[in-house]
Amino acid sequence: MGMHTLEVVLCFLFSALLITSLFRKLRLSIIVGYLLAGALIGPNALAIADNSEFVRELAEFGIVFLMFTVGLEFPSSKLFSLRYPVFVIGGLQVLVTMGLTAAACILFGLSSLVALIIASIITMSSTAIVVKQLHDQAELHSAHGLTAVGILLFQDLAVIPIIILIGDLAKSAHQPLATLLLTALFKGIVAIVLIFIIGRWLFKPLFRIIAKTRTPELFTLTVLLVTLTGAWLTNSFGLSYALGAFLAGLMLADTEFRHQIDVEIRPFRDILLGLFFLSIGMLTNIHSWYGTWYWILLLVLALTLVKMAIVTLIAYFSGHPIRAATRTGVILGQGGEFGFAILTLALTHHLLSYDSSQIILAGLLISIAISPLFIRFNKGLAHAVCFKKSPASAHRTNSPLQEEKELFNHVVVCGYGRVGQHILQVLSHMNFPYICLDLDAELVSYAAMAGDNVMYGDSTHPGILGAAGIDRAKILVISFNDLSAAKKILKMLHQSHPHLPKLVRCTDEFEFQRLKACGATHVIAEVFEASLAFSNHLLHLLGIPTHQISELLQHIRHKNYTSLEGIYDRVDNDQGEGSGKNS
Repeated sequence: MGMHTLEVVLCFLFSALLITSLFRKLRLSIIVGYLLAGALIGPNALAIADNSEFVRELAEFGIVFLMFTVGLEFPSSKLFSLRYPVFVIGGLQVLVTMGLTAAACILFGLSSLVALIIASIITMSSTAIVVKQLHDQAELHSAHGLTAVGILLFQDLAVIPIIILIGDLAKSAHQPLATLLLTALFKGIVAIVLIFIIGRWLFKPLFRIIAKTRTPELFTLTVLLVTLTGAWLTNSFGLSYALGAFLAGLMLADTEFRHQIDVEIRPFRDILLGLFFLSIGMLTNIHSWYGTWYWILLLVLALTLVKMAIVTLIAYFSGHPIRAATRTGVILGQGGEFGFAILTLALTHHLLSYDSSQIILAGLLISIAISPLFIRFNKGLAHAVCFKKSPASAHRTNSPLQEEKELFNHVVVCGYGRVGQHILQVLSHMNFPYICLDLDAELVSYAAMAGDNVMYGDSTHPGILGAAGIDRAKILVISFNDLSAAKKILKMLHQSHPHLPKLVRCTDEFEFQRLKACGATHVIAEVFEASLAFSNHLLHLLGIPTHQISELLQHIRHKNYTSLEGIYDRVDNDQGEGSGKNS
């Protein structure tokens, strides 16, 4: 008896929770955990859950949201700066790997369609695993790291026409390949033009309108609407959901909302991607591995050693030092999440036999499982392979990717209001690096025109602070006057960044005490500072020497204004101050 929909969802959620907790504790790849868990609970093992049509359709949206976030990573400045590693090295890697793999498959007696599918799967590497592992190892912006990122970006782009082509081949197998390629290209161009026209005249203005409401729920709903609308449009043209989602992300990549959109969509993406990998794991039949182990081993070697050699040679002959080229090859020697997407598409259209799909699944699983070890020890492996010393030209490369995400010892300013703008003017005058966060879309637009480094985003969200480089910041400044938001930021950073200095603005003594209790390092209380400014002018007029005034004011600030506390105040304080009765 099959499981009800709710039971299937509960089973998947429980499995995802268990796997995420366990594999994070063991510092292993969560993707591997999802695949293994799916294989365990699937119909070919414990048979706790079945891979129903509902599960497969829902899991497909994991790739939809993944492609949307990939599109968000392609602002025009990044594409231009990484044009050589993306379009030259990445293009060569895809063409050479696909060509050699397809030729080898045809020599083994496989049809050209099956050869194309297998070649496409082997060509793809795991963006999720590589980028996360390199980031954790602080190698993302090294020479080999940037080259690997460039190749991965081209692979992410190349998967779109591959998915279109496989889908068209499945529907029209009797048509010539050239006709299908031209048809797919025409459909893709029409979809791109249509989505960008709609995006320019509808979606971008819509985001600006929604951002002005400052309602998080509306912003999240708008992100989901844009993603799914893009997916629906391309599907209406007979293309894949993933293509529309990617184009929608690409359309929004150059807007000031990019980081906030990424934060909003990430939970949906991660949950549905987990479901996607669980559903892939459920297709796996480990019992069939025994009779086909030699084919599985051959595929693992193709995914690791052969692809490592191809990437290394292409990077080397493109001008990279041999060690950097070898490290790039070692990093990209695995299967990827888009390989699973291509495999799923092929199975949906019955383009692969059951035995072939099991061999490919096994090869992908094993290569992904061992990949984190290769990436972690890529330097040692490169040294073991290369006996020749790399030239001194193997230096760290700068790029807009680095400039955007790798500010160091900078100031993170929360709030681009009047006080925040004054702070940025002072920092600019002193040539001190900074990044500012604000939720006012109109102000952020003005900031862009003024040349200020201001990013649209909710500073109470850890993902936005992470995008602003809070891990590398010298100090955090909260310049807005919102006690609830300030407390939320301080409590969050008190746990994650206890040693980061935090300078906070507040209005009165009540807010002063609460902000100090939440972990603020320095609190600037407006009511106290106004009194000190008034006293400063008064003492100057009375002829007190400047150094004595400065020492007194510094002493008061150093004691956290304690000498100014304990004043008598009226309930109708504003009336009293205005009439001069309570000073």
